Amino acid sequence: MARLTIASAAAVALLVLLAAASAEASPAWADYAGAFDKSLQFFEAQRSGKLPADRTVHWRGDSALTDGFSQGVDLVGGYYDAGDHVKFGFPAAYAVTMLSWGVLEFEKEMVAANSLNRALDAIRWGTNYFIKAHTEPNTLWVQVGDGDSDHLCWERAEDMSTPRTASKIDASRPGSEVAAETAAALAAAAKVFRHYDSMYADLLLMHAKQIFTFADTFRGRYDDSLQCAKKFYPSASGYQDELLWGAAWLYEATGDQDYLDYVARNADAFGGTGWAVREFSWDNKYAGVQVLLSKVLLAGGGDGDYADTLKQFRAKAEFFMCACIQKNGGNNVRTTPGGLLYVADWNNMQYVSSSVFLLTVYADYLAESGDKLKCPDAEVAPAEIVAFARSQVDYVLGKNPLSMSYMVGHGDKFPTHVHHRGASIPSVYAVNDTVGCMEGFDAYYNSKGADPNVLVGALVGGPDGHDGFVDDRCNYQRAEPTLAAAAPMCGVFARLAAQPAAAGNSPGYQPPQDTLHVGGAPLEFVHAVTNSWEYNGVDHYRHTVTAKNTCGHPITYLKLRIEGLTGPIYGVSATQDKEMYGFPSWVTRLDAGEKLTIVYIQEGGPAAKIAVAQYKTG
Repeated sequence: MARLTIASAAAVALLVLLAAASAEASPAWADYAGAFDKSLQFFEAQRSGKLPADRTVHWRGDSALTDGFSQGVDLVGGYYDAGDHVKFGFPAAYAVTMLSWGVLEFEKEMVAANSLNRALDAIRWGTNYFIKAHTEPNTLWVQVGDGDSDHLCWERAEDMSTPRTASKIDASRPGSEVAAETAAALAAAAKVFRHYDSMYADLLLMHAKQIFTFADTFRGRYDDSLQCAKKFYPSASGYQDELLWGAAWLYEATGDQDYLDYVARNADAFGGTGWAVREFSWDNKYAGVQVLLSKVLLAGGGDGDYADTLKQFRAKAEFFMCACIQKNGGNNVRTTPGGLLYVADWNNMQYVSSSVFLLTVYADYLAESGDKLKCPDAEVAPAEIVAFARSQVDYVLGKNPLSMSYMVGHGDKFPTHVHHRGASIPSVYAVNDTVGCMEGFDAYYNSKGADPNVLVGALVGGPDGHDGFVDDRCNYQRAEPTLAAAAPMCGVFARLAAQPAAAGNSPGYQPPQDTLHVGGAPLEFVHAVTNSWEYNGVDHYRHTVTAKNTCGHPITYLKLRIEGLTGPIYGVSATQDKEMYGFPSWVTRLDAGEKLTIVYIQEGGPAAKIAVAQYKTG
């Protein structure tokens, strides 16, 4: 054994001290490995069914152990969608597809983070459920739970008292979007498991092929077949993008040229080479399929009959990339003053997450092929694309104007009033007594206390378009986490953890600047009854009211008079004055042209009367 000299010992000590100092100086937003670990915990917290003994989320218990039984099918398992307890098949399948894509691209990075097996478990929990849900070649169960009754209750999954009605698509009630997305999820997962469990991969692929054939043979929108889908996860983009997406993933999983031929033949008619988009989501798959097909081209598969079509897919993929990194001329994705991509007011984080994933994988495709991104404003190297993606992740994890991490449990400052039933009510292991439907609203939903259960790894909906965020459980647009937002980020966290950047290397931000105006005019109200049902012998009506700012200036203060209300109301905050309501706590201003959405439940009788009592502009 070599002797350790005094000089060498001092050098070692110095290195240890420097490493410790570096670790202390590293900000929470740069802890990508920790974020990756936490994101997988969120998927554990969202599990439905019989939970394994080795789970890491100990405040959750078994739930929904008879799902599907009343309809003669076993639908136990799967994932709860968000802060509620409905199992929506469409976004859940998308989440599993994105988890699988992340493993396929960043498998080595996940191994380095010692979390690959947990990622595989998260995928398998979803695919096992999809296999159960595919009971016949042309039958797929796509939802369990009733959104309306579920949203009228605030209770733990372990205490659920709401109907667990299951809904299916079949040859007479087609649903090509959800079927093709489920096929994509199973195909992507089959490729993931090919080297770990080949028999399971074969099973997944068999179901994927059958479900895709079903989706393609019996074409139709699933939200036309199922009213329960239209209310919560309607398909604005139609089903043609999912058919391309499903076929592309089957080609990726099998190498079967028939699937690539399907994509090429339908590329134009289905919009794959025609649509230039600036979002990627559970609904709109065009950017995803364009990137996936670009991979084929960049990997050298662009010869022969498919070359021209693949080049068109790449052109549209690069439109998306350039729009995200703000180099697409006048066609860029909107950003907040702090630099966050901002696509929609409702759960914007899902669009940030999906965009960052596509940016990261596309940058890697370019780097492997020795190519660059050619935008209208500049030619961009792969490293610059990754730097932009990193800036988005850093914002999400706390490098933003509020120094707020939008991942729960990450860093020193994060949301503690998450719009999530299980997080907000004490665990069944802490309070054994059943928490009733309305008791949950009274005792916990409206509580100002922090969540008793920290929903570690959840990505909430995120800040508003001005980088503002109010930590309020009632703020379902911005405080609710979803599977769709969490899934794409998992792979990105692993990728960035394997290639950390020095603190401060990602782009910075400028604080928001508000412009004051004086003027005013009444809001324009549009009132609609969006649903009705009978509960305990009483007719209930769900009313949705949109109030559009037509005064031409930002409204900074608002007081509404709402008369004749007989049930709960969401989207406004009650004041001390009777029948008077103001902005919800998460809204501080309503810009010109923007809309405020108000939803209320009326127990029989006419609609409530809503009028502006007071307002200010500024």
